[in-house]
Amino acid sequence: MVRGGFRAVTGLISKGSPDAARIQTQTATIGIRGTDFDARLCARDCGAESAQIQDSARPNAVQASAKVVSAQGEVSAVDGAGERRRLVEGGSVYPGEVVETARGSQAVLAFRDESRVTLGSQTRFRLDNFVYDDQNPADGRFLASILRGSVRALTGLIGRANNRNVGFGTATATIGIRGTGFDVVCTGPCAGELASFGPADGLTVWTWLGTVSVTPQGQTALQVLQAGQGLFISPAGTVQPVTTQPPMEGARPDQVIVPPKLFAMAGVSDAEEGLFVFVRDGHIEIASAREVLHLGKGEAGFAGANGETLRPETVPKFIEFDRMPLPTARNPMLTSVLNESGIRSSHVCR
Repeated sequence: MVRGGFRAVTGLISKGSPDAARIQTQTATIGIRGTDFDARLCARDCGAESAQIQDSARPNAVQASAKVVSAQGEVSAVDGAGERRRLVEGGSVYPGEVVETARGSQAVLAFRDESRVTLGSQTRFRLDNFVYDDQNPADGRFLASILRGSVRALTGLIGRANNRNVGFGTATATIGIRGTGFDVVCTGPCAGELASFGPADGLTVWTWLGTVSVTPQGQTALQVLQAGQGLFISPAGTVQPVTTQPPMEGARPDQVIVPPKLFAMAGVSDAEEGLFVFVRDGHIEIASAREVLHLGKGEAGFAGANGETLRPETVPKFIEFDRMPLPTARNPMLTSVLNESGIRSSHVCR
C-alpha cells in the first residue's frame, strides 16, 4: 500500500497459512491471519478528519484474556460454538475457549494480569472465566479447567490480590492457589479416559513456588502443598505424596520472557503520521524494522516512521467513524458515499 487506506475481509489463504498473506507499506508490514480489518496510511489528512468529528473517541480496550508468547508445532483454539482456529505467536485467547496442543506441540500463554501458563503436548486447557481490571485486581476472576495433558502455571495479580478468585479444576480435583507456581499432569480418569488407563495415570500436582490447596472431587478435606511438595491421585481416588518433581514439558512460565508491549497502551494522536490498523476480527501483526506488535479483535495499532509500534489508548476517530462501507455490507448507500467523496455522477447503480 503506497497511500490511502482500505477495509478488508481476508479469505481462505490467510486462514490456512498464517504467513501467506501480507501487505507491505513504507512504514511497516501487515501480517494477516484470517482477519477483518482496516488499514490507513496517514500524513496530515487523518488528524484533519478526526478534528471534524464531534463524537468522543472510545477506549482501545484489549478484549483478549491472554496472548500466545510462544508456540511450537500445532496449537489451536476452539470457541464456544465449536469453531476452531490456528494459534500462532501473538494470537489471542478469550473466555470460554479451549486451547489445544497436538502431539509434540507446546505453547505459553501470557495473561493480562501477568499470569502465565505453559501447555505441554496433547493438552486441552479451557479458560472458563477471566475478568481483570488493572485498577481493581482484587475484583478480578481467573477460573480454568485442565481437561487433559500437562500444565505449568504461574499466577499473577488477581491471585496476589485475592487468591480465592483464582482456581484450576480437573475431573479429579480442584486446585486453589495462594500466589503460586505449580505443575499439573492430568491423564487417565482425570482426562475422562475411562476405557483404558494404567496405574500411573491420574492427577499429579507439584508446587514449585508458594502454596496450593488440592481438594479431591466428592471430598471436603483439602491437601495443602508447600513449595517442593506434590501429590498423586490414583484412578481409585487414593491420595499419595510425591517427593520428587516429575519431569515436565516446556519451560517454567516464570522463566519465559513476555514482550513488554503485549498488552500495553500508549498516547498516540490521530494526527500522527504513519500506519494505523484496526482489527474487527482475527489477528494482525504489525512488523516494522524495529519491532512487532500483535493485535486481536477490537484492537487498534500504530507504526510510526521511526519504526516504533504502539497500541493507542483510544481507537482513532477517522477509523471508528469511517463512512466507507464495510466489505461485508450487503446494500451500502453507494450514492451517499460517492457524493461525500466529491464524486457526483448520474451513472451509479442503486
